[in-house]
Amino acid sequence: MLRHAGKCRGRSLRRAFASHAARVDKDCSSIAPPYPILLKKLQQVRKILNRPLTLAEKILYSHLINPERSLANGGKIRGEAYLQLQPQRVAMQDASAQMALLQFMSAGLERCAVPTSIHCDHLIQAVEGAEADLERSLVTNQEVFDFLQSAAQKYGIEFWRPGSGIIHQIVLENYAAPGMLMLGTDSHTPNAGGLGLLAIGVGGADAVDAMTGTPWELKAPQVLGVHLTGQLSGWATPKDLILHLAGKLTVRGGTGRILEYFGPGVLNQSCTGLATIANMGAEVGATTSTFPFTPSMDAYLCATHRGPVAQAAREAAAQGYLSADEGAEYDEVIEINLSELEPTINGPFTPDLATPLSKFGSFVESRGWKDEISAALIGSCTNSSYEDMTRVADLARQAKAAGLKATVPFLCTPGSEQIRATIERDNVTSTLENVGATVLANACGPCIGQWKREDKKGEENAILTSFNRNFKSRNDGNGLTMNFLASPTIVTAMAFSGKLSFNPMTDSIDLPSGLKFKFSPPSGQDLPSAGFVGGNPAYYPAPVPEPQPDVTILIKKDSQRLELLDPFPSPFAPSSGISQGLELPPLAVLLRVRGKCTTDHISAAGPWLKYKGHLTNISENLLITAVNDEGGEMNVASDWDTNTTGTIPEVAKRFKSRQQPWALIVDDNYGEGSAREHAALQPRFYGCAMILARSFARIHETNLKKQGVLPLWFADKADYAKIGSGDTVETLGLTDVFNRVPGSEVKIRVTKRSGETFEISTKHTMSEDQLNWLRAGSALNHIRSQKH
Repeated sequence: MLRHAGKCRGRSLRRAFASHAARVDKDCSSIAPPYPILLKKLQQVRKILNRPLTLAEKILYSHLINPERSLANGGKIRGEAYLQLQPQRVAMQDASAQMALLQFMSAGLERCAVPTSIHCDHLIQAVEGAEADLERSLVTNQEVFDFLQSAAQKYGIEFWRPGSGIIHQIVLENYAAPGMLMLGTDSHTPNAGGLGLLAIGVGGADAVDAMTGTPWELKAPQVLGVHLTGQLSGWATPKDLILHLAGKLTVRGGTGRILEYFGPGVLNQSCTGLATIANMGAEVGATTSTFPFTPSMDAYLCATHRGPVAQAAREAAAQGYLSADEGAEYDEVIEINLSELEPTINGPFTPDLATPLSKFGSFVESRGWKDEISAALIGSCTNSSYEDMTRVADLARQAKAAGLKATVPFLCTPGSEQIRATIERDNVTSTLENVGATVLANACGPCIGQWKREDKKGEENAILTSFNRNFKSRNDGNGLTMNFLASPTIVTAMAFSGKLSFNPMTDSIDLPSGLKFKFSPPSGQDLPSAGFVGGNPAYYPAPVPEPQPDVTILIKKDSQRLELLDPFPSPFAPSSGISQGLELPPLAVLLRVRGKCTTDHISAAGPWLKYKGHLTNISENLLITAVNDEGGEMNVASDWDTNTTGTIPEVAKRFKSRQQPWALIVDDNYGEGSAREHAALQPRFYGCAMILARSFARIHETNLKKQGVLPLWFADKADYAKIGSGDTVETLGLTDVFNRVPGSEVKIRVTKRSGETFEISTKHTMSEDQLNWLRAGSALNHIRSQKH
């Protein structure tokens, strides 16, 4: 057995990393969770609840500021109680960090209350290849990077420069630790759960809670147990597990829940494989995902020079902190036998349409689609680990030996500078390039729409990716591009056939010689035998920097990219000298939105990413791909005051100019997808005060509350169809809700354009603190009033 610097446990020879002994561990003082404090808090929790606890409960409740207050009723906590929590870390990507920092600046503090990092990964567009794309990004986004870096210096934030890698991979490699609670301003923050913590995606205003030392509030999630038995074999990968599970749960099945995996099947997975599973928990709406501490996590911590964290985690695990109690009860349990799992392909246009590989060819035929792939893309935050890349390289070597090259554009995105440097040293990069791959910059790239794709514009076509999300128009701006999600190995094998119907487990490829070639199941290594290579140190920040209060934050006066924020007014201020008390003023209904409306629909990414720090400019894209349910048209709204129509942003701006507050009527799971708080900021900026939904996605509902928009749920979903554009809605009973009158509810009085009036019942999820945000006009307004 091999040992790492006398601290880390050995692994089998396949996963050896003997050369690490020469490397010095990082300073882990800001990384290791305060296990003694968490264990002491856990003892308090046990006395209150007096029952076996799941792992998710242990981690979450150990971060309570006041367990007695949050768990006071002792009985029903999950799905009922609001928790006041103290996260240990915040991570932000460059697109979302702009608005988060603009909000933090207005709080008037000199430093962040918790360790915080910024990662420049979203603003690098894929065009030619890594070096050219990075150089171009530095020029086109210089003022944004300057702003982020100056703010980081002023407030003591670690700044990861463009080229350093994707936020989620860097967090896993550097900051994640078992049993930690952290927040990230990106919906795929749960990726860090591969190291056995609770990493939760939030909007920027939630991040500001942690950064200002304000209690962060979360409704206690239910816990869905996923019991894993058996062992993956052949072509099956951890990606196939979560693709399969997405098909079972659907995009709403994890809402209000933490996915907690347990059972012998967990022990057989690599740490980065677990991260892939946790990453795509976001696609089923889960709050986050987690796993008990495993030997693979221990080895990964040691391989990434966090030996002290591994040692502390072992000790905490021995005291029962990093696994569920015997007899812990879950709200639901799903059984999955990994030995029976086959590769799965999900899509198009939604990540929960799951088809086993053996049935995918007939699925394509039944839909009448062309049996061809136009591009194959691997990597991204979901699947760019060393293990993923070495498995893919094994297939590339097999293909090269047979004289094959990729038949379609084959793009590879390394997850981090460390992964890029390591796979380059180990000849993985050259192996992929030898079969036609283009290696892109260490950034999000095509996964989030940062892909300058010149072919297939306006054409129906199919791409195969190892990404996590595949909403319409997301990757290349073409609504006719069908993105099918699969494991990197399936994507790679199909790149050599060029056909959607190709099944590499059973099918062969014809060679020019007349012979046939069939892939063997790929193999790889989860950790590099010669250790990880750090790569270019210029991309990396100084660890735990001290704030430099004299630094001036850089924002140009005439900037079209950055704009200081003005506080939103309270909706309860007297209007025209007439006070409506604690009821919202009469609201005009802007439109009724039909069907699936993700945060991509509400605030598109792609070319709009450049305006993430400029609320006025980015608001021009409000709901531009949403469908008006009353006419079936996209991006069309009616202005009944003038009997005209216009785009949704145009009509919203007219309402704002007339000081007419308004409301939206929306369908199920409104706000599904990315954590982008701009989807809440933009309607608020134009004057939206309330959104009535059949149901909300978790992050988006919280983002609306943070910005002072009242989210209400129809008590009867059929009432959705009773309210239309041009109607007026008023709240009844909101005053009683504010005053905490027992049994109070919010009803809505609807006045139709015809003059007819009626009332409907609604439900809400507003806590006492969230009502304070609404009353103040935003959470930030309330925080500011408490800090000064």
